[in-house]
Amino acid sequence: MTKQPKHREISWQLRAEIASGRYAAGARLPSEPQLVKKYGVSRPTVARALLDLANEGLIDRRAGSGTYVRANTPAAAMASTRQLALLIPGLGSTEILELICGELASLVRAHDYSLLWGRSIHPGQDTDASLKHAEELCRNFIERKVSGVFFAPYELVSEQESANRRLAELLHKAGTPVVLVDRDLQSFPQRSHFDLVGVDNVAGGYLLAEHLIKLGCRNIRFVVRPMSAPTVEARIAGVREALVRHRLEMNPGWLCVGDPADPKFARSLIAARQADAFICHNDYTAARLLRSFEAAGLRVPHDVRVVGFDDVKYATLLSPPLTTVHQPCRDIAVIALRLMLDRIAEPTLPVRSVALAPRLVLRESCGAYLPRSG
Repeated sequence: MTKQPKHREISWQLRAEIASGRYAAGARLPSEPQLVKKYGVSRPTVARALLDLANEGLIDRRAGSGTYVRANTPAAAMASTRQLALLIPGLGSTEILELICGELASLVRAHDYSLLWGRSIHPGQDTDASLKHAEELCRNFIERKVSGVFFAPYELVSEQESANRRLAELLHKAGTPVVLVDRDLQSFPQRSHFDLVGVDNVAGGYLLAEHLIKLGCRNIRFVVRPMSAPTVEARIAGVREALVRHRLEMNPGWLCVGDPADPKFARSLIAARQADAFICHNDYTAARLLRSFEAAGLRVPHDVRVVGFDDVKYATLLSPPLTTVHQPCRDIAVIALRLMLDRIAEPTLPVRSVALAPRLVLRESCGAYLPRSG
């Protein structure tokens, strides 16, 4: 893609800040010298960017006074409507969601939209993940008349399903389009009435389990933290399907719910040394389990195999490197934006779900590279 001229990048940024409310109607913009310092460009480049905004009717340049945001103009009204927002409670702690949102940010810009990261147009400035703050954000989005909201529902909180439904319905009743990212509001296999894009979690769970079975594993267990997202239930369903198809017995304790960083829970997983493989609901859980097993003197993959889900950046840095399922973050962002633009253009479209194909990433933790006996 051809890089935009610098003056257009600056005018786009200022336009987004005006649309987000950072500079309200009548507010004074930074001076030209301040903008030169902020963006590291020449004064003529800043002057050209401000001229673009003046020609659009967004600002007034007053000789000897400064540059001010105009009020009640068609251009300003249009700018305020070309705004999308993120409601992503796990943004500060979940690498996958950070990658997806980063891709979304560049994509919406290419479509001449601005993107609100919570209350800010700047990533990382709004870090409050409380439910109360999320409700305030929803009301703020409605007041700003944003064009649509990308929502990754809460997990790991009590009564998360009812809380997520309340947030989504608040936006829906106000006529604000909502596209769910990565996960649904409701427990699998139920579906909400909102557009959704993510990876095919059933297929991902099946891939992991079938791979371990082909390696000779016969007693596979699934490790999950309490109150995890509905995506985990879909992964469990995929693992269960693989076990059934290969006619393997599911022991009563095959589904293990707990914190893998808890030594007591970790010891319970290996107490009888019956399991030969553990599928973790994500890479974070797998990383904590690897650490707990190492502390207990258990060697992975020699004594037991461990696999995860997500393919986060640190998966290659673990010891041993982690076999996992790759999440196609760029593709998720592309489809999420397409669903949003379609929903904005035609609100009566049928609800759509897009489940992207998962990809197995082989590394040492599954034991695929162990020397074969005999």
